[in-house]
Amino acid sequence: MAASISCVLQGWPSSRAVSGSAAHQSLAGVPVVVSFPSKGSAAVERAAGIRCEAGSGEKVGFFGRLGRVIKEKAKGDIDRLFNGFSKTRENLSVVDELLTYWNLSDSETVLDELEEALLVADFGPRTASKIVDELRTDILKGKLKTGPEIKAALKANILNLLTQKVTTTELQLGTSRPAVIMIVGVNGGGKTTTIGKLAHRFKKMEDTKVLMAAGDTFRAAASEQLDVWAERTGSDIEVGEGEKKRPAAVLAQATRRAVEEGYDILLADTSGRLHTNFNLMEELRNCRRSITKVLPGAPHEVLMVLDGTTGLNMLPQARQFNQVAGVTGFIVTKLDGTSRGGCVVSVVDELAIPVKFIGIGEKLDDLQAFDPEAFVNALFP
Repeated sequence: MAASISCVLQGWPSSRAVSGSAAHQSLAGVPVVVSFPSKGSAAVERAAGIRCEAGSGEKVGFFGRLGRVIKEKAKGDIDRLFNGFSKTRENLSVVDELLTYWNLSDSETVLDELEEALLVADFGPRTASKIVDELRTDILKGKLKTGPEIKAALKANILNLLTQKVTTTELQLGTSRPAVIMIVGVNGGGKTTTIGKLAHRFKKMEDTKVLMAAGDTFRAAASEQLDVWAERTGSDIEVGEGEKKRPAAVLAQATRRAVEEGYDILLADTSGRLHTNFNLMEELRNCRRSITKVLPGAPHEVLMVLDGTTGLNMLPQARQFNQVAGVTGFIVTKLDGTSRGGCVVSVVDELAIPVKFIGIGEKLDDLQAFDPEAFVNALFP
């Protein structure tokens, strides 16, 4: 049996307090996540105007609320997301042309051309074939009889590929502090910049303490670049000690500091590396182990940054990094209108790992939570 829960909106009469399943009805439309962690945050409750307690008197989780606030921002960025996928949408414009005068006798020809359009948009052979085969089956069964019906089914099939194998696109940060997020990826993907943007989002929450770990000890000036982001976002930074710093040692030291000094979030940077370099990839494994040794259960998220302009090159990179580091989510960057958005679907479909954020520009606010439905609508308006 689920634990009971009571919620009180601050400023409401006490008679508006509700409990059990009724709480969910009364809170409809309020962007909160009700959970049962061990710690809460008075600052978050003040910002949200809500106080929730479980049957045992525990407050709703800080990290649950934090994830929800970040998620809500995606709802207001549809136009910018639309612009970010202009190139992919251009490649897929042929879909409307194919379906405008669609008839059953030409269905095979149309489906073949539709599959080709998906391939051009970097959906990948496996994913494109899966989407078209599903349409073909429904057409033969008589479920789809018009062009608009086929387009609606096409969008539904793609949305299904983005959601059926993953439980959520929200951050899963555990129930106690600090939450550790490890950022991995190949050279040039935008890891350090992404850390800065994540910190900016977290710092928007009142009293959120963010620590950055300069785990990229190979690239010249990497720690200096991260230090700029720390200053810009009002975060702290741990750079390690000594001249010849090892990434694993820096991350272990940062984790200890985060625990001892009561930080809410630790953002751990790592060195960019080619997924084909065995020794460097093994060092990445050591980085993860060093964090876990200090704080069992951490890192809570391992987010891989993927360059949206590389298309299907994302797939082999993602496979290898997942094997070594245990990737829990992707951040797709550089969606600036030249990127090939279909690869996002292929990566999620093949690896069953969600996209959690997408980068749609260079400004601090240009990292938004991934919304699968908005993404599909941006590809097929």
